[in-house]
Amino acid sequence: MKKTIITVVGKDSVGIIAKVCTYLSDHGINILDISQTIVDGFFNMMMIVNTDLCSKNFVEISEELEELGKEIHCLIRVQREDIFDMMHRI
Repeated sequence: MKKTIITVVGKDSVGIIAKVCTYLSDHGINILDISQTIVDGFFNMMMIVNTDLCSKNFVEISEELEELGKEIHCLIRVQREDIFDMMHRI
């Protein structure tokens, strides 16, 4: 299973979750786990997703989600699970 970590951070506004989840659904990316919080008007979401059924490669997904982030005024970052694990092992 190709697990990927997606983080979304920005000022809270209507539709952030819907737009990100619509992108994922449209591309066959399954959400395995999701956590979101809003603190003092700032939105933060972390998702673990499975990209096995997605026809796009990691770079395409990452670039398209970053572009979506600009449209919705959020910072969206995409990381492979193995890289994420290594970065946070220390």
